[in-house]
Amino acid sequence: MRFFAGILRGLFLVIMFAGSAAITAASLEYFDPASLAPFVVERLPVVTFASLWLAALKLHVASALVAFPMCLMLTTRWLQRRPRWHRWQGRATGLLILLGLVPSGCVLAFNAKGGVGVSAGFLLSGAVVAGAMIYGVRAARRRDLIGHAHAMRHVVAQMSVAVTSRAMLMGFDAAGVNPDVAYVIALWVPVVFSAVVAEAISRRIVFSFTNFFHTLQRIYHGPHPLVVLVRSRSSSRSIARHR
Repeated sequence: MRFFAGILRGLFLVIMFAGSAAITAASLEYFDPASLAPFVVERLPVVTFASLWLAALKLHVASALVAFPMCLMLTTRWLQRRPRWHRWQGRATGLLILLGLVPSGCVLAFNAKGGVGVSAGFLLSGAVVAGAMIYGVRAARRRDLIGHAHAMRHVVAQMSVAVTSRAMLMGFDAAGVNPDVAYVIALWVPVVFSAVVAEAISRRIVFSFTNFFHTLQRIYHGPHPLVVLVRSRSSSRSIARHR
């Protein structure tokens, strides 16, 4: 099980790093001062407070392009074995997400393409990211590593929606699905599915740790053969010393 879990974990990281790189390459047009990206040209006439929306878009894209790869790096064994580097990169990532990514995403959500359903999905995902990040930071400060890892899985899971949602939109576009329907499905399915998977993995790990400690407790207190043997030997030695 550990072998297959390691393969799935590595495959997830490879896909997410590749997706992040593809999104980065496609998002560079937002920062071209000489022209406007097609998405910006399409959305500007229908958004309220165009200047605020455009500034939020650039901040959100820039924050996401940096924060998502940093989150992925924080999940690697290599960085987790280096507590000092992990700590400082985690702090920088947390600040970037809480001060840049989430606030700008909330501004963009109210004018999201796809209507109210998509806006609600973006706001829910942002709330999960912010809440999990705050909880994870507090857990790390009190040395609750299991709670910290649990929260960070939800952060990474929700940020991975950027990759999975775009992949679904490309598939829907190729299949000729109605864009209004496609945007709602391509957002809500990854948001819910990612949260469920992150929670399931965390509960499985916590359950395994609980079983392990309960097993040790039963071995120590219960009539386990090894414990009986050790106790009988200890009793024999004690009786022999008192003779």
